[in-house]
Amino acid sequence: MIRAIVILAAMLALVACAPQPRGTGDLGLVIARATGQVVVVDNTARKPLATVDGLGDLSHASVVYSRDERFAYVAGRDGGLSKVDLLTGTLTKRVMQAGNSIGLSISQDGHVVAVQNYEPGGVRFFDADSLEPLSEISTNGSKVVGLADAPDAKFVFSLFDAGEIWLADIHDPRHPVVTKFPHVGRQPYDGLITPDGRYYIAGLFGEDGLVLLDLWHPEQGTRRILDHYAKDDPALPVYKMPHLRGWAQAGGEILVPAIGHHEVLVIDTATWTEKARIPVAGQPVFVIARPDGRQVWVNFALPDNGLVQVIDLPSHQVIDTLHPGKAILHMEFTPRGEQVWVSARDDDKVVVYDTATRQELTEFKVPSPSGIFFTARAHKIGM
Repeated sequence: MIRAIVILAAMLALVACAPQPRGTGDLGLVIARATGQVVVVDNTARKPLATVDGLGDLSHASVVYSRDERFAYVAGRDGGLSKVDLLTGTLTKRVMQAGNSIGLSISQDGHVVAVQNYEPGGVRFFDADSLEPLSEISTNGSKVVGLADAPDAKFVFSLFDAGEIWLADIHDPRHPVVTKFPHVGRQPYDGLITPDGRYYIAGLFGEDGLVLLDLWHPEQGTRRILDHYAKDDPALPVYKMPHLRGWAQAGGEILVPAIGHHEVLVIDTATWTEKARIPVAGQPVFVIARPDGRQVWVNFALPDNGLVQVIDLPSHQVIDTLHPGKAILHMEFTPRGEQVWVSARDDDKVVVYDTATRQELTEFKVPSPSGIFFTARAHKIGM
């Protein structure tokens, strides 16, 4: 009898210590850029769960997720590609694939991870399970930016130095087929794909305008939109490259940052023409729409990078200005938009706001936080 009681107690102790099963839908990563770490977070409980070390130079890092939301793929500035298990909080695989990379994407079926590179340029494709290299597209040294997954087993990206957009078909990921669109404009610096996967838009850094590619009809080539939008206003010095990958699409409008200007541009997606301009506090970096499309949240380059402004979409008016901390680098909405998480790099903290009241809910420490990426991205095109 005593032996049976001892065995039962031991079994109960093992059960108590075993990891409890959980879902991954409310998880995400925060990049700790100064320490080469990522922090696994729970956006329902609004707290960090684990810190993962050994991811190298994360001074510019981005994240995509496996379809089951368990694994995160992280591309770092040093050319490293890392695979992180969110449930165990561990680094499961890391490969050095280039000298300098700034972004990545994952295929429609979740089988192929693509990494865009500054050095030596080009795009490299990897098996999502093993990180085995599958193939590479050379861009003859041109930096690659604006990489996005597209429907029907395709990726689309821009060449910063060459001024081109390329569309890669990876039905056979070991032998990608590339369609090139040359002479799109000077220095395309970033790109976004609309949530339905139809349109790819590249912003131009070397001239004021954007480039549109209709992926339903690529044979029609590219077209310029918002051409010379700043012809009447001299541009200011640009202290931080703005980002289009903020997903500021709501209804029939897309909102994008105006390079070198204190404005957010509103594009009418029915005509692809300028609909309005919204004055803001500084040079916008990220212009991000709340999932319901009612609000857009904006952060800024120096010297206004301690501010966040909230735009009401129906009125195109700024309705609030927040001061979350020093050096606001990134924002991320929870999947249904009731919260927004904001990284304040120079205050070593992440601040969480209620988006309806714009009141702070909580904050917690992360060393030099930058990008915030929730697992809901796994089920969105171009994220």
